[in-house]
Amino acid sequence: MSTDHPVRATVRALADHPQASVLIVGGGINGVGTFRDLALQGVDVALVERGDFCQGASGASSHMIHGGIRYLENGEFRLVHESVVERNRLLRIAPHYVKPLETTIPVFSTFSGLLNAPLRFFTHRSGKPQERGALLVKVGLSLYDAFSRRGGTVPRHRFVGRKRSLAELPALRADVKYTATYFDASVHDPERLTLDVLRDGLEAGSHARAANYVSLVGADDGGARLRDELTGEEFAFTADIVVNMTGAWVDNTNGALGSPSRFMGGTKGSHIVLDNPGLLAATGGREIFFEHSDGRIVLIYPIGDRVLVGTTDVDAGEDLEPVCTDAEIQYFFDLIRHVFPAVAVDRKDIVYTFSGVRPLPRHDDTAPGFVSRDYRIERSVFPGTDRPVLSVVGGKWTTFRALSEHVADDVLSLLGRGRSANTADLPIGGGRGYPVDRAGMETWVAGHTGPGADGQRVRTLLARYGTRAAEVLAFLAQGQDAPLQSTAELSVRELAWMAKHEHVAHVADVLVRRTSLAFRGLVTAELAHEVASHLAPCLGWDTHQIQHEAQAALSLLAQRHRAGTAISGVLQ
Repeated sequence: MSTDHPVRATVRALADHPQASVLIVGGGINGVGTFRDLALQGVDVALVERGDFCQGASGASSHMIHGGIRYLENGEFRLVHESVVERNRLLRIAPHYVKPLETTIPVFSTFSGLLNAPLRFFTHRSGKPQERGALLVKVGLSLYDAFSRRGGTVPRHRFVGRKRSLAELPALRADVKYTATYFDASVHDPERLTLDVLRDGLEAGSHARAANYVSLVGADDGGARLRDELTGEEFAFTADIVVNMTGAWVDNTNGALGSPSRFMGGTKGSHIVLDNPGLLAATGGREIFFEHSDGRIVLIYPIGDRVLVGTTDVDAGEDLEPVCTDAEIQYFFDLIRHVFPAVAVDRKDIVYTFSGVRPLPRHDDTAPGFVSRDYRIERSVFPGTDRPVLSVVGGKWTTFRALSEHVADDVLSLLGRGRSANTADLPIGGGRGYPVDRAGMETWVAGHTGPGADGQRVRTLLARYGTRAAEVLAFLAQGQDAPLQSTAELSVRELAWMAKHEHVAHVADVLVRRTSLAFRGLVTAELAHEVASHLAPCLGWDTHQIQHEAQAALSLLAQRHRAGTAISGVLQ
């Protein structure tokens, strides 16, 4: 591998100076958010991630930024309040990725669930599944509105009856009695938002270092032993404080450090992505959020010209790298028919599937749906030393900034330092100066259109990078560029930009996490090989490595995401 490989260079920066005040282990959104916060305080901080950034649970989310209305029935009022405040905040500071999401709940009864609700609230258990009727939904949404007032302009919910409901959403079950509509928010590209947060931290200065494809594999003489997953090389790294933010892997990481723990009890959540125009039209552009017949809260969510359906919630056990199963696909098709009985769905409509393990606390006999989505910080010490190890248990996408602030404050206290910067109102990356309306967007596009970048290309880049698209456009203009033959959404020099600035180590990093091409089912063998060929000069790959990287990406998509495989035939 070339010594100037950009990812290899980030690893070398750690190995050449193997110490820091803080070592964060885990490059999901919570680890990256904490890295950014500490970097902005001027703390000497390093972050390592064993795979790609946002590769684990952070990249397997439901793509929602929400307050968690269903957590109200668990009595988690603090979490809901924090979540809606953070939702409102992210709409302001990350407008390039976080967008308002109109959400509709179809309701099929008026009083159902009134007797079951106290059981759920006080015991976190439920008897025989009983759907929530209009009265319960109304109470819940009224509370949700009250929590949502702070710092936001999100409209209040509205309730309409059967006739209006079917006029607005004619494909709904004919026996629908009401629909309740409210607003939350969405993040179509969680991986890109994570990268933007990471870059904010790295741009704070040379005191902040981060590397993907570096795993923590053990402890030696009071320090961590890290392994470069691209080369297999290992090196020691010492820090005054270690922050374990590896999600469902927290216990495994602590075990590698020689300090076993039993904090985690994650649950598996799977989703499918469908290319089905009938289902897309049935949603009316809204997320349909409802209770399935088993009591599980599920969703049907239009994203562009695709529809996301999810999610399951079952104990993960020891399987921390799950895949979506046939049984889960059947479950998803059943829930679609539950609300849209006349919409035909078929396995051939599936373009992508994904699964992740939520980083939830060990919960023994508590049903998965009642396990708290809140977070806590466990403290221990690095074996043989008095240096602190902080393990973060739990956490959800919506609250990543608040969680990061909390962890950073704990770290600053341990270091005897005060906070010098606040992230509460600080725009994230490409959200700075992002157009607030369509007119502003067209003005921005017109101002950045030029030779080699027409209006459509600029719009694509603005959606992908936010206002950081200006830097990308400047880079593209500095040399000969051309769109890929397999897709107009990428160009030769944009791949060079990603390789140089976005920690790309594999073809799959581009197809799955730097773009939405895999998510939308647009990856072909030709595209994978073309991406590999154009990354090769940037990453020092020879002909053999080009073939290997392209095939590895296609195998990953087929085996872990059921994309490009012969999945056909109607489920009965």
